[in-house]
Amino acid sequence: MQAPSVGGVMLPRGNGQTVRLSRGASLTDFAEKINANPASLVAVMLNLGEMVTATQSVSDETLQLLADEMNYNIEIVSPEEEDRELLESFDIEFGENEGGEEMLVARPPVVTVMGHVDHGKTRLLDAIRKTNVVAGEAGGITQHIGAYQVSTEVNDEERKITFIDTPGHEAFTAMRARGAKSTDIAILVVAANDGVMPQTIEALNHAKAADVPIVVAVNKIDVEGADPTKVRGQLTEYGLVAEEYGGDTMFVDISARQGLNIDELLEAVVLTADASLDLRANAEQDAQGIAIEAHLDRGRGAVATVLVQRGTLRVGETMVVGDAYGRVRAMLDDNGNQLQEAGPSTPVLVLGLTNVPGAGDNFLVVEEDRTARQIAEKRAARERNAAFAKRTRRVSLEDLDKVLKAGQVQQLNLIIKGDASGSVEALESSLLQLDVGEEVDLRVLHRGVGAVTETDIDLATGSDAIVIGFNVRADGRATQMAEREGVDVRYYSVIYQVIEEIEAALKGMLKPEYEEVELGTAEIREVFRSSKLGNIAGVLIRSGEVKRNTKARLVRDGKVIAENLNIEGLRRFKDDVTEIREGFEGGINLGSYNDIKIDDVIATYEMREKPRG
Repeated sequence: MQAPSVGGVMLPRGNGQTVRLSRGASLTDFAEKINANPASLVAVMLNLGEMVTATQSVSDETLQLLADEMNYNIEIVSPEEEDRELLESFDIEFGENEGGEEMLVARPPVVTVMGHVDHGKTRLLDAIRKTNVVAGEAGGITQHIGAYQVSTEVNDEERKITFIDTPGHEAFTAMRARGAKSTDIAILVVAANDGVMPQTIEALNHAKAADVPIVVAVNKIDVEGADPTKVRGQLTEYGLVAEEYGGDTMFVDISARQGLNIDELLEAVVLTADASLDLRANAEQDAQGIAIEAHLDRGRGAVATVLVQRGTLRVGETMVVGDAYGRVRAMLDDNGNQLQEAGPSTPVLVLGLTNVPGAGDNFLVVEEDRTARQIAEKRAARERNAAFAKRTRRVSLEDLDKVLKAGQVQQLNLIIKGDASGSVEALESSLLQLDVGEEVDLRVLHRGVGAVTETDIDLATGSDAIVIGFNVRADGRATQMAEREGVDVRYYSVIYQVIEEIEAALKGMLKPEYEEVELGTAEIREVFRSSKLGNIAGVLIRSGEVKRNTKARLVRDGKVIAENLNIEGLRRFKDDVTEIREGFEGGINLGSYNDIKIDDVIATYEMREKPRG
């Protein structure tokens, strides 16, 4: 049976046959599968009221509409399945096939720490690692995923445990879900004084969905109002029954702040792993695993933290991570020590990749560089097509209110740049999930890792986009270009602020009262040590003017290292001055803040009241 002709060409009509297409396929891809002319499918879509070109990536809904019209069943191949088929075409097996029993050796458990924001997850990891992670975090929120290995003694035997540090706010759901997928055991942190909170339940559901055993750490037992028994009772409602109540979940009362019962918690993790899981892997095969985090380092290029899940990764091998590939130039452990090889359950920092992969991307070792490049290129093309097919949607945040009042359907275009791929991904995912009705739509035109560049400003200029810098700044020329072209560039260091501000703008509620005005930038040319004043920066004022008692931030390699600093002292030669203008040299004292280096940039600003329109 034939479909009606379009433009005199008879189109094949399916009899309910299934056509398999990847996400973001074009009409040309569809036409190839059914032996039709792509131009005739364009004509069919035109009849259905949709203007689509033959080579344009289209959404799943559009493909479904076309398939229904022509009596075909459409099956959109999942990215995972597509990836498996891609690897099979290169005769590469990825997954659990690890050879016979005799090849398997014991490996350490991989643990994710989950729980409600501010219940002490970072402090617990801090207590376990004996280092201070909290101090470097904005608002005490974990912004990135890291991974590290610790040792503990159980029954006089040294046992290793690998920790994956996943962020704890619901904005990071995408990253946390990925953390759980690569995890053997979840530690659920619950504060004894707060009890079970919404995110506690959310984290619990992630762990259950990933089918991993749970150990509960009841934290803050040293705080007033702490009631560990209440926590046990509350969690019973969600199916976590403590061993002392006849259940099979281990509860450990701890104080991360005071370091109480940390060893008991680690022992509980090892015992739970031994009782519930068969943790073995083949250490002889080519390495495979998952990327936990990745970022761009100015000195070292693309750097990825990877978790080896099976096999052994060695320096000099060629690896593919998502759409990045490269030869492993060097591997570092979490203490910065060089490693030559890393076995199953070992997290390592890998140098030598062509670009920054995404958090959660799988990695595998291949024989030849050419194979690695082909796999990476095909993955990149697939990602690009899927991104083009997303129904996504632009304008300055302040204008948005007026546009909405004018009754126009509008779109807000965004360009997101951040310091690490996991943060950028989580931010994009959170923003695209904002629900503000039909009047306005959101489109992420581009996302990437590293400083805001001229290319980003170019893209923003051509598409009326707003640029969001998350823990990164624009480089010098990009700042000037943004000012010249009138591009709205916004900087944030806490993810909630971005979400709240964009949501407020989308709802037409954003009424800023103050705005940040950049006063001047100073490049550090020399660092002088003073026993009385600490470190003093010998600077050249690059732009504007630097004034005493104004706010400042320190930028290193395009990334913000410190916020909310004060220009406490300002000198020209031996004289104290109130300001230094562009082109002049001087000395700047940032008070008690001393972590300054040559080539750092001190950017000064002030908050000025902004008249409302």
